[in-house]
Amino acid sequence: MTVSPEKPARKLSMKQRYTALTHDLDWTPTYVTEEEIFPFTTFEGIKVHDWSKWEDPFRLTVEAYNKYQAEKDRRLYAVLDGFAQSQGQLGLTEARYMNAMKIFLQGIPIHEYDAHRNFSYLARYANGPGARFAALCQSMDELRHAQTEIHTLSHYNKYFDGMHDWHKWSDRVWYLSVPKSFFEDAMTAGPFEWLIAIGFSFEYLLTNLLFVPFMSGAAFNGDLPTMTFGFSAQSDESRHMTLGLEAIKFMLEQDEDNLPIVQDWLDKWFWRGYRLIALVAGMMDYMLPKRVMSWKEAFELYFEEQMLNGLFKDLEYYGIKPPRHVQWAIDEKEILSHQVYWVLYQYSHAAAFTTTIPDEADQAWLQESYPETWPVFKAAVWDKAQRVQDAGGRYFNPGLPQLCTVCQIPMGFTEPGDPLTQCQRQSVYEGERYDFCSDGCQWIFDREPTKYRQSWLPVHQIYQGNCGGPTLPDVAAWYGLQPGDGAEYLGSPDHQNWLAWHGQAPKED
Repeated sequence: MTVSPEKPARKLSMKQRYTALTHDLDWTPTYVTEEEIFPFTTFEGIKVHDWSKWEDPFRLTVEAYNKYQAEKDRRLYAVLDGFAQSQGQLGLTEARYMNAMKIFLQGIPIHEYDAHRNFSYLARYANGPGARFAALCQSMDELRHAQTEIHTLSHYNKYFDGMHDWHKWSDRVWYLSVPKSFFEDAMTAGPFEWLIAIGFSFEYLLTNLLFVPFMSGAAFNGDLPTMTFGFSAQSDESRHMTLGLEAIKFMLEQDEDNLPIVQDWLDKWFWRGYRLIALVAGMMDYMLPKRVMSWKEAFELYFEEQMLNGLFKDLEYYGIKPPRHVQWAIDEKEILSHQVYWVLYQYSHAAAFTTTIPDEADQAWLQESYPETWPVFKAAVWDKAQRVQDAGGRYFNPGLPQLCTVCQIPMGFTEPGDPLTQCQRQSVYEGERYDFCSDGCQWIFDREPTKYRQSWLPVHQIYQGNCGGPTLPDVAAWYGLQPGDGAEYLGSPDHQNWLAWHGQAPKED
């Protein structure tokens, strides 16, 4: 009798192996109910019938994930060490480039940490094992991003003003209430809305417009550390975008009743994310001495082509429509960056960055990039600011601006198609009037008035005496600003140091 040899075990596919290492670690509770273990995934109205249908885009084990990220960190920190040892800050195009990095440091790392915290929460409270593990990986990604962003920019803190108290400023300074309100809005929502707010709005909308053209701008301006960090993070961001898309498709495939809820969230978080990246528009067009592309070009490529004609075309299968108010955003692409930088310019005496009038080269570039709107805007504001400067002064707005209740940006936006007429909308709720910069922000308020009536608006807080005192020096002291952190760039410590470093400082008589 002959014995046939045993057949070799069939090799598992990557997907099967991943499932065995992650999904099969789940369990069915016996002495407590599922609702007691996962109490937060039902109150938003989303219906989930089968969590096993979640397709995890990460497809990594913890061991593989840590090895992959550790290798990226080794490469990043090697670049940071080499840049510091070679005094790389001297190779930047100009010191004024650092103003964009100051806003990045002040507005982004602390909210990467917020994202880390909330994805950790989701890693505990999402019902399905695939969703929990994906949230765990993204939680670790966000913590890494916060750390590497801080480490990357810490070198510049030794040589430039406006970077010393970024973590404190995030809670206090007026323009930083814009990203803060976005993240606090998302963190106080439910877990499914959080996935839309971050996975769709922040990752799809903001990441492409910030980490790709803006980090390329860092390379163009000699900022090797920021460029290296940006492209190190981008591989993580691609997974995060995939997670956001998976969350949307998962909800839509689970129950048809989820469609109107998801559509409503997409409408809301498109506009919230779009208003947040208005800061990026001003930074791209006005704060980079050497530019990769204009805000208008980036918006057309990364939003109109890739999202509106790509992502939303794919989601049409599920019944999803393009976001509400999307045409307003398209109409604003010609004027948005001009409006944002003008706000930053006239209030930079109460900020931790400096601004200046665009020089001749900048104006030539703006004329080429925005041939229809730049001449109008230049004549309306910059020519007047130049006359003040030529007379030996500097234009700063002496008053406090009216803020939008939802996005918290000063009311500097204009009516679509009319670049010189300020847009202002109002809603009355329980006898109180609330003001908005656009139809989008007004619609968001009217949808959830009890949430946004609680907005911590910096101007209102100053008037109420909660920001150190009634005068600008009082408020600046409460902010923690020091001389040189803000106001005019020309003649600032950053500018004077830059000239001295390069042997261009005027010689004393």
